[in-house]
Amino acid sequence: MNRQELIDTIYSKKSFLCTGLDTDINKLPRPFTPDVKNILPFNKAIINATHNLSAGYKINTAFYEQYGAQGWEIMEQTLASIPQGCFTIADAKRGDIGNTSSMYARAFFETLNFHSVTVAPYMGEDSLRPFLEFKDKWIICLALTSNSGHQDFQKLHVDGQKKLYETVLETVSKYGNINNLMFVVGATRAKDLEHIRTIVPEHFLLVPGVGAQGGNLSEVAQYGSNTDCGLLVNSSRSILYASSGPNYAEKAQAEAYEMQQTMAKYL
Repeated sequence: MNRQELIDTIYSKKSFLCTGLDTDINKLPRPFTPDVKNILPFNKAIINATHNLSAGYKINTAFYEQYGAQGWEIMEQTLASIPQGCFTIADAKRGDIGNTSSMYARAFFETLNFHSVTVAPYMGEDSLRPFLEFKDKWIICLALTSNSGHQDFQKLHVDGQKKLYETVLETVSKYGNINNLMFVVGATRAKDLEHIRTIVPEHFLLVPGVGAQGGNLSEVAQYGSNTDCGLLVNSSRSILYASSGPNYAEKAQAEAYEMQQTMAKYL
């Protein structure tokens, strides 16, 4: 999916919601039992309930990889269940020496055919370059995350003035361009978004942390949007587990609808 197609999807749905499919069998609602075989029917029900309200879907690969070949197959089938026109993200946080990254890129862009993959920038340009060689595919680079440990490294000063995450934004933005590169910025860092937009004004940002992690959607839209919207706001648990009972799909749809309605005000 190219940039214009993504923008068209966002404006046609009046939504920059990215629904996270980080399915935990121990949190499945009734009538599902905590069994791996129930992940796929649950995922399909969530997708069916939310695809008209979601610009994209993010699959956290760890939730599937833990089950080996069976989990990988469920991930493939989940991806295949996502309708055309929805942006797809493999949340895999890959990044290694060049030849290894080439294999990762082939796995997620050719074998699985995701539109994008999250990457870690610590090993530098040659670890990200192979992902950028694919047409109409994206890397989504970690920049300023929503977890409590982000301060261990991301906000350290590297030259007395710039913080490490600022250096990441400035440097990685030169590896690619606004057509193949996004950045991860946590919703719990909403007020940092205004400053981040002075560094990468045109890039899309993937913003996790709205919902269960406490991020404020209105603040994210206020501080983080640009002329093309420029945002994909991810919500996982608050949609997936909106209900613990048989009405889980209906409640998931209602949660997604509420978010979509708020987003529509900013588009």
